[in-house]
Amino acid sequence: MELSFAGRRALVTGAGKGIGRAAVKALCGAGAQVVAVSRTAEDLASLARECPGIETVCVDLGSWEATEKALADVGPVDLLVNNAGVALLQPFLDVTKEAFDTSFEVNLRSVLQVSQIVARGMVARGAPGAIVNVSSQASRCAVRDHAVYCSTKSALDGLTKVMALELGPHQIRVNTVNPTVVMTAMGRANWSDPRKAGPVLDRIPLGKFAEVEDVVNGILFLLSDKAAMTTGSGILVEGGFLLG
Repeated sequence: MELSFAGRRALVTGAGKGIGRAAVKALCGAGAQVVAVSRTAEDLASLARECPGIETVCVDLGSWEATEKALADVGPVDLLVNNAGVALLQPFLDVTKEAFDTSFEVNLRSVLQVSQIVARGMVARGAPGAIVNVSSQASRCAVRDHAVYCSTKSALDGLTKVMALELGPHQIRVNTVNPTVVMTAMGRANWSDPRKAGPVLDRIPLGKFAEVEDVVNGILFLLSDKAAMTTGSGILVEGGFLLG
């Protein structure tokens, strides 16, 4: 299924690495004009060299004020991928206020804020649009040492449904992708130990973790007109992990 986003303008957060970076490349390859948002200037510079013509915005989405300023003049956006996120892992009894606050600021609050900015522009223009929030299988199951992360992703799924409900009359669709462990550079580093990976892989009927492309394909589908009647939903990219 070939998808085209020619004539569309997309904004991707967390664009410097992993899923976000791959999503920027895929959207550019499908004809979209892309605004790439990251807090790391070096990542944006290298991405711009790989994808000439993209626009870049360097901002820490954990700061409400900085985000408001950085995106105030972002211009019309048709497609939004809220991918920025952090995973600060601590046992429940050791969770700190700093980890809690940072996780919710980036994983949830920034999604609300960036989506407000983009959706207000869509509504003002009377233009339809699509938003995809990158969630996780951890929104639907308990994972040891992930008390705060699981909470942010569960909250993100709930926020997505309310966004879909309220933005639907404006023809703005909002969905999530919910992947398992993804083999980004960080994912490979964190899950290369068979003793850690083995028990999780044993719960996945397909017997493997997700590749970045698997997640990006889900994102592109949900952004596309092929998903014109899909909103308030989530695509599980977890190989059947949640079947057990």
